[in-house]
Amino acid sequence: MDWMVAASSVAAVFMGIGALVVRMKAAKKPASAKKIIMPPLFMSTGALMFLFPMFRVTGMEFLEATAVGLVFSILLIKTSDFEIRGNDIFLKRSKAFPIILLTLLIVRIVGKLVLSTSIDVGELGGMFFILAFAMILPWRIAMFKKYNRLKRKMPAQSGIMTEKTAF
Repeated sequence: MDWMVAASSVAAVFMGIGALVVRMKAAKKPASAKKIIMPPLFMSTGALMFLFPMFRVTGMEFLEATAVGLVFSILLIKTSDFEIRGNDIFLKRSKAFPIILLTLLIVRIVGKLVLSTSIDVGELGGMFFILAFAMILPWRIAMFKKYNRLKRKMPAQSGIMTEKTAF
């Protein structure tokens, strides 16, 4: 089972690097409600892992993972903001975001190494999924609210001609 812990830790490093690259590229393109909402929706399919007994967690493990995820989400919410550039809304680059992401990755790996001695690797995988989802969902909801707040401040830009503009 030690190889599973090592393999999942290596996978986590690559996913963390991937998330950082995706986030940096996303800051170069205009944001949209769809781009904000879709990641947690796609991630929610991972809950199907709980159909298999090896990934199921106790009620207390669920609450612990959720609480840690909610605390970590605060860091992500605080470092995610939007700005209006021209006629579009863009995600602001945050110098703290890569540091926070790498710190969360290190905490995850250390936590997995420590907890894998007392919690089955399958349950641990379930707990880390719950933690990640409890972190991402509030973060994306907060981003969606910030995005909509800015969108309402933007001047209306409809391409529809009215009677006044047609003549």
